[in-house]
Amino acid sequence: MTTISRFMGLARDIIFAHIFGASAATDAFFVAFKIPNFLRRLFAEGAFAQSFVPVFSEYKETRSRAALIDLLDHVAGSLGGVLLLITSLCIAAAPLVVMIFAPGFYDEADRFALTTDMLRITFPYIFFISLVAFSGGILNSFNQFAVPAFTPVFLNICLIGAALWLSPLFEQPVIALAWGVALAGLTQLAFQIPFLIKLGLMPRPRLKRDHEGVKKISKLMIPAIIGSSVAQINLLLDTVIASFLMAGSVSWLYFSDRLVEFPLGVFGIALATVILPNLSKQHANKSSEDFNHTLDWALRLVMLIAVPAGLGLLLLSAPILSTLFQYGEFSQHDSYMSSLSLMAYALGLPAFIFIKILAPAFYARQDTKTPMKIAVKAMIANMFLNIVFVVPMVLTNYEAPHVGLALATSASAYLNAVMLLLALKKQNIYRPQKQWARFNSQIIIANSLLALFILYWLPDLYIWSNWSLLERVLNLSLSIGAAFLIYLLSLLLMGMRPHQLKR
Repeated sequence: MTTISRFMGLARDIIFAHIFGASAATDAFFVAFKIPNFLRRLFAEGAFAQSFVPVFSEYKETRSRAALIDLLDHVAGSLGGVLLLITSLCIAAAPLVVMIFAPGFYDEADRFALTTDMLRITFPYIFFISLVAFSGGILNSFNQFAVPAFTPVFLNICLIGAALWLSPLFEQPVIALAWGVALAGLTQLAFQIPFLIKLGLMPRPRLKRDHEGVKKISKLMIPAIIGSSVAQINLLLDTVIASFLMAGSVSWLYFSDRLVEFPLGVFGIALATVILPNLSKQHANKSSEDFNHTLDWALRLVMLIAVPAGLGLLLLSAPILSTLFQYGEFSQHDSYMSSLSLMAYALGLPAFIFIKILAPAFYARQDTKTPMKIAVKAMIANMFLNIVFVVPMVLTNYEAPHVGLALATSASAYLNAVMLLLALKKQNIYRPQKQWARFNSQIIIANSLLALFILYWLPDLYIWSNWSLLERVLNLSLSIGAAFLIYLLSLLLMGMRPHQLKR
């Protein structure tokens, strides 16, 4: 279901590139969309989900159904009240919010005003999508993963519809996308409600200041908010710095980031979504051995998928961007500039996915402070690396200083992942199982053969850009398909079998 959602997201971005290109107006929309997205990842799949699911799983395993429903009612009341307040304040203070997140727009009155107008339209999305995450957490805890995973498809449907049919009706076509975001939030929540009713777990919002479960979730959320916000703050800092760079920088970073988000979402977030309730249940039942096996299994799958995915994006960055986006308003120059930042992001893909797997090992144990402390250290490192990479690029007039932002994000992600892994081993939460040395050698050899094939096969970007759409699609499909087969056959010849990867 996540794969379907991500393919729809890819289709959405192809349409965005074709209709709107990489311009000052699209920069304005991406900022107006990124700000509520930042809060969504705090209140949705970020801090709230990481704090709510373990407590909800504990209630489910150890308390009565009446106590479980009472918890849902009071969480719904508290969460809804906070979201209404945040949404109202940010709509009222939209110009100030834009000033904070994209100060480089302030000197361009038209772009600043357009971003402010669109932010007022997009911001209610945070209210609806956070309630969607609340509903999804309930469904995931009852092993109903398909509905929450499919729900984001409606965001892509609404945005595609807005781009194709609503945008011609506006004097400034990109504003249609903002209305598509607002509609998507309401649609996604409406989709999940029938499934909650079927489970008999439709919350009736109530407020009680000293409710035990709500207090516990709130206590866990405070450090989780800081920890979960780090990756988002890093991305927003990138946006702040990019707003001072040449026009198009925000859009180039957006399109390259979206391609990294594809494998991250299809595999990383999907796996993290599945293991969090399972790890929480195993911790509640004091099954430390099962907990360790589940974590070890997830890390093996990350190595198996994330390394070749990152390597493929790195080596095929320009052909992928050219094939998917280089039509209409999206030029060959835009493809080239986006490919540079995509290569930098691709280097960090394994680390991005490792973080998605390692952090839930702490959250499942209701420890939100440790990943918070680690994430803050990584964020500080990212700020420092932004300066180290970007400033010299600007001073030397390097053609693509936005690449420095992507490099800093990838480097700080590795620091975050390594510190999480060391903390888990130090606390004896994670004990690596046997045969990791052999497994890693198999992965290294298979990926080396994959890389050699792509480097030998890959034609020059100029040749690729001059091909027709059909030629690009066929050659890209052949490249990816052949690389996948080489990777798969290499693993099989070295003795790896599917049954070894089963949990």
